[in-house]
Parts: sequence; structure tokens; C-alpha cells
Amino acid sequence: MTIRHHLSDDLLVSYAAGSLAEGWSLAVATHLALCPACRQRLAFAEGIGGELLESSDAAAPGTDASWEAVRRRIAKSSPTPPSAAPAAPAARRAGGLPEPLRSYLGRDVETLRWRSLGRGASQIRIPTADNETQVRLLRIPAGKPVPEHGHGGRELTLVLSGSFADGNDLFARGDIEDADASLTHQPVATPGEDCICLAVTDAPLRFRSWILRAIQPLLGI
Repeated sequence: MTIRHHLSDDLLVSYAAGSLAEGWSLAVATHLALCPACRQRLAFAEGIGGELLESSDAAAPGTDASWEAVRRRIAKSSPTPPSAAPAAPAARRAGGLPEPLRSYLGRDVETLRWRSLGRGASQIRIPTADNETQVRLLRIPAGKPVPEHGHGGRELTLVLSGSFADGNDLFARGDIEDADASLTHQPVATPGEDCICLAVTDAPLRFRSWILRAIQPLLGI
């Protein structure tokens, strides 16, 4: 499995600092379970952050200034090849849902209970304790598009099985797409296998279709 779309430096540093809301943290942690390269980057961020916090006289531990310095160091670094990154536990390397997502759901993908969204698509909402994010699993039928939409805020989409195309980019298992309010798009699940994704948002989607806008409160997306 080759992962081509990784976590942004800002997400990784915020995760290392413990400042992400639960929904974002779940997406980041699940990607880390699948991505050796990002686990290596996280270890680097934690190591550099610890050094800065111990040696800094100008900023108190945990300040934005210290973590901004970590972000700059990560951006300048040359990531260690995935083969040299820390190994994931065996449970993470196995097929199906990686931890910690599997524990949130209490079961693996074969026994999940999906709720229809129409046109073959379905979702499972995942409750969290934060008031900032909405978290769900999405299943898009093979070869089918999702409705064209924009974003009222940020959306992280992590592929767990299958794949989808978004413009010229292909996102497969382990890849994460980081979208914001500047993006309007219509991803399409690739043929051959349904695409299952973990999606985290902090604002409702902005659908082009007035029909979808009308029923959006019922769908909860």
C-alpha cells in the first residue's frame, strides 16, 4: 500500500500538542495507524517539541510560539522513508478498520449497520464528546459520484477501503484529503469496489442541488 496524500504539518503539530478536537484527532490517529511516513513525522514533531519546551526561556511550555517552531522544523526536514518509520502494531496492519476507529464503532466493517443516504450511498454517524466536529463513515457505491458540493469549513476525508478520484488526484486506502471553504468538488468512487471513508467536518456541506439542500437537515450532513 502506497500512501500519497498525508497529514498537513499544522494538523500533525496540533495533534502532537494535544490541541485538536476529538473528531479531528480521530481522523489523524486513524491515518497514523495506516501511514508509516506520518508516524515518523509525528515522532520527529514530538521529539523536537520536547527539546524546544525544555530549552525555551522566552516562551512558557505549550505556547503557540514553541509549536510554531516545531512546525517550521518539520517543514524543513527530510522525512525518513516509510520503511524506516516505527512499525504499526499487528492489529493496525490487518485488513478492515484500523484502531482507534474500530474501537469507536465496536465492530469491524463487515458487521456495520449503515443508514441510507439515497442513490446507493450510506453513512454511519460516530458520536464524539466535542461540540466542534461531525464524524461519520461514508460508503459510496463503486463508480458513482457524490453530489457536487462546497464546504462551510474544513473537511478531512480518510479512505479506508476502495478509492475515489477528485479531479486529477486519486485517493486510496490510507490517503487523506484536506478540504476547506475554497474547494467545490464532486469526488467519484472508482469502479470495482465501494469506497468507504472516514469524514470529519466542522460545518455543513454546501450542496449545489436545491433538493439536497432541502433534505440536508434530515440527512445530518
